[in-house]
Amino acid sequence: MTESVRARRVRERRGTGPKQLPWRRVENSFRPLEVLSEEQVERIHVASLKLLSDYGLEFQNDEALQILAANGAKVDLDSRMVRFPAEVVAHFIGLAPAKAEVFSWNPAKRIGIGGREIAFGTVGGPPNCSDLERGRRPGTYQDQCDLIRLEQSLNVLHFCGGAPVEAIDLPADTRHLDTAFAFLTLTDRPFFGRAIGGTRIADAMAMAAIARGADVSELSTQPAIMSVISVNSPRRVDKEMVSGLLQLVRTRQPAIVTPFTLQGAMSPVTLAGALVQQNAEALGVLAFAQMASPGAPVVYGGFTSNVDMRSGAPAFGTPEYARAAIAGGQLARRYNLPYRTSNVNASNAVDAQAAYESEMSLWAAVIGGGNLIHHGAGWLEGGLCASFEKMVLDAEMMQMMAEFVRPVVIDDVEIGLSAHDEVAAGGHFFGSQHTLARFETAFYQPMVSDWRNYETWKEAGSIDATQRAHAIWKELLANYEAPPLDVARKDALAEYVARRKVEIGKTGLDG
Repeated sequence: MTESVRARRVRERRGTGPKQLPWRRVENSFRPLEVLSEEQVERIHVASLKLLSDYGLEFQNDEALQILAANGAKVDLDSRMVRFPAEVVAHFIGLAPAKAEVFSWNPAKRIGIGGREIAFGTVGGPPNCSDLERGRRPGTYQDQCDLIRLEQSLNVLHFCGGAPVEAIDLPADTRHLDTAFAFLTLTDRPFFGRAIGGTRIADAMAMAAIARGADVSELSTQPAIMSVISVNSPRRVDKEMVSGLLQLVRTRQPAIVTPFTLQGAMSPVTLAGALVQQNAEALGVLAFAQMASPGAPVVYGGFTSNVDMRSGAPAFGTPEYARAAIAGGQLARRYNLPYRTSNVNASNAVDAQAAYESEMSLWAAVIGGGNLIHHGAGWLEGGLCASFEKMVLDAEMMQMMAEFVRPVVIDDVEIGLSAHDEVAAGGHFFGSQHTLARFETAFYQPMVSDWRNYETWKEAGSIDATQRAHAIWKELLANYEAPPLDVARKDALAEYVARRKVEIGKTGLDG
């Protein structure tokens, strides 16, 4: 580390407020862990192609069926089932790029998805939110905006993964406009548009272009949004998701195709069976995306976990989830595609269960070669709740991961043999120049963790990690400052939202 970089890190750590690392793009310096042999990967690949050719996928969209039929797939118009010859899948998957980029209106906050890069994002889509003071409640627009402000205040986050909580108090057919407005005015991070139909994606793109001071056409070369295209496992792609996917790929915005394969419920109960189904569903929809728009940026998404066989409830952060997440990375790399995975848990409280299940998920995501970590911060209750405290705790874990994957430096300066000139045998290195030059930057400084001894901790009130996270998010919101979006652009965004609400009110939401 050069002296100039070290000095910068000292200044950043001496800043007021909770200890955070500066915003930066993160690269994983380690080779991804593998849980499958090459032979096992190929067996999954072959079985996936057989599933696609013999059983197929159901596409509930007439335009999609036309595109598929015109590009070599075998389409049954009566059942809407589509079967994919292996050579068709191979050809179109080969057209997808290995990496995608997403740009914000702030040029400094551009992110990459693919290769060794890791982008951390937030929870997206839960109907409820919670915090220690107000408890669990249905989400409101005020809650949504506060969570977005918190997202902006946490440096480790690279993107906003959809509405951090649904604004239940707003009309369903126009709330996407308010959410996009909040993202563009309260943060300077890239964000997810809503892919339930093409119109919501088109609105998000139009608004992103306004915030950037650009024409919408310019976004095709510098994407401004991305979104998840969920497969309704097993083997169904619904009409609205296809419409959203077509809007994304035709405008060259990254589409994150993600099957939801819960072992024993929406997929076979075995890990092998679930991975084959995940892979087949992902490949079929990704191939379709390339048929519609060759070379469009896409992401291979994995979201395989298991259920509680006693209740049928989804389980997350389990050994099965972790193995599936790592295996998913191997499959994505088999096709040279970027990989999306998640930081998830099934706990109903911000407790030890939430921590250890999230840590299982996050470790698997990072060491398994994940590129886009969706639901990275704030996920609770299996995705039904966004927690203010959990968002801070997750940010701490992601900061630690970002430091963990830094390259290890071994050179003469770091080895520091000269320090032994100052320290006799049996002495200590606290006062050596080698230590003093690094004492503020040598080790990770936590945002939440309390490293004091028991007596000092008790005298300070015996505050646990969840309580500390509560105080941190309140402090961050109290000191929040909106990013400096041009006032004229902000006004133009407000005018767009107002106009579109009137139009949707008159004609309804088209797509």
